[in-house]
Amino acid sequence: MRPFLTKPTELQAPDSDLRSCKALIIDTNQTSRSILRSMLADLGLTGIIQASKVVEARRALETRSFDVVLCDYHFDDCGMTGADLLDDLRRAQLLPYSTVFVMVTSEASYVKVAEAAESALDCYLLKPHTANALAQRLHLARHRKVVLGPIFAALEAEEFEKAAELCLDRFADRGEYWVYAARIGGELLLRLNRFDEAKALFHAIDATKALPWARLGIARAQLDGGQPQPARRTLESLIAEHPTFTDAYDVMGRAQLQAGEFKEALETYKKAAEATPASIARLQKVGMLAFYLGDNSEAQRALERATSLGVSSKMYDYQTLVMLAQIRFDEKDYKGVQRCLDNVAHAYEKIPNSVRLKRMHGLINVLGLMLQRQVSDVVRIVKAMVLDAQQPDFDFEAAGNLLSLLVRLRTNELQLPEADDWVQKVAMRFCTSKASTDMLAMTVQQHAPYKDIVEQAYKTVLEMAEKALGHVRMGNPTAALKALVVHGSQTSNAKLLDLADMLLNRHRGDIADAAGMGGMLQDMRSKFCRHSTQVQLGAGTGREAGGLKLRA
Repeated sequence: MRPFLTKPTELQAPDSDLRSCKALIIDTNQTSRSILRSMLADLGLTGIIQASKVVEARRALETRSFDVVLCDYHFDDCGMTGADLLDDLRRAQLLPYSTVFVMVTSEASYVKVAEAAESALDCYLLKPHTANALAQRLHLARHRKVVLGPIFAALEAEEFEKAAELCLDRFADRGEYWVYAARIGGELLLRLNRFDEAKALFHAIDATKALPWARLGIARAQLDGGQPQPARRTLESLIAEHPTFTDAYDVMGRAQLQAGEFKEALETYKKAAEATPASIARLQKVGMLAFYLGDNSEAQRALERATSLGVSSKMYDYQTLVMLAQIRFDEKDYKGVQRCLDNVAHAYEKIPNSVRLKRMHGLINVLGLMLQRQVSDVVRIVKAMVLDAQQPDFDFEAAGNLLSLLVRLRTNELQLPEADDWVQKVAMRFCTSKASTDMLAMTVQQHAPYKDIVEQAYKTVLEMAEKALGHVRMGNPTAALKALVVHGSQTSNAKLLDLADMLLNRHRGDIADAAGMGGMLQDMRSKFCRHSTQVQLGAGTGREAGGLKLRA
């Protein structure tokens, strides 16, 4: 069974009631919209909304729920396609499984549209089409929702283990829509950290010669399961065979990012963005990484493009404004900084409990105050920010932002006597790998002494770990654990705390007061290892590249 690999044949549509469905039609051509609306009305659909522009469609999908979305592949008003819009909607988790998304396309775009539909577990409709063909597509798609209903119900109840088992049962029995079930099951296994099972499942699907998402699933399972090199080989093979499969570039970029290959990752992300020029998420990835690499010109182009496409969209990450504000600060553009501050302030008003937005607002506010030379206010706010950096929920993104701010204040002749100590404390906490160290070092590369502090911090962390493990080699795991716990408590470094946890689990029987030490360790790990300490570009919300939205 290979859905969407061949052109559709006439099938008997199952019974399905469409009369209670709400629909959205997305098409720049008024005549086409009118024809589709008439067809849907004849099928009994009510509450039919029309959108002639992408921005209107996004707004409608972000604020309302639809049972059916009919979207034309070609848009006349922008440089994107219906497939680009579908990808962005999936990435921002704006399309629940209960929504049937139908791509309407010409024969010339058949292959691309078939792949997009397959990737979203939905369908497509070739032009010219009849009302009967549309009805058949809708009935079949809604029938699939019913057949897989128990799986979606388990997802909605957040019973992910149950949903995974239902998917695996349907796959094993080759029941109706088993490939779809397997796709969902593979995604669930990845999110449940059952990487070996996920890899085996995706291998089994790939053996059926399904579309490229199966092999991408293998690569994701390898990468998340701690096998970066096999993942890279799988991705290289996939990209060579399917050079237009943009999700593969996203995952390759993530693999390169984790390996600290930042320039290579930027080129990979740029390829994905060039293939989908209206993708907000991909533009932000390009802009953010270019910013870290010190290419403000490239960063500004990509980040401003993303902002113009949808600063009010749920797909938009406000870290974009933090970086734009710093670029404009470097240009002494006070009005530009103020625009960034106003946009973040507007978002913060909507979500007043967001600590992330509060930190962003504070940072951009400091930049504006510095341009106005209100030094006393700058010093007061920065000291409060440094205290905040000790909080458990202060993550890698926040650390990079703080260091980036400190280096800009330093290069603008604001002498902060304690700044070296502040940089060192942040570095000692967040230098958990060579990649994270290199990323933080890039944020302060404008001031060489700060860069040296960051790089030395990682060397110190490695020395602490090596010295502690030396006690194990000498037959004293208790001393090793105590050393790691002490260093971990002093630095809040997740690498040291995780290493202590591994050592405790391996030598528990040989460690004095293992229970007491373990309780202390788990308390620290729950505080400082729960939030992200790894290299990241933006908040990381929405759909993983190649993944699915698992909410009914």
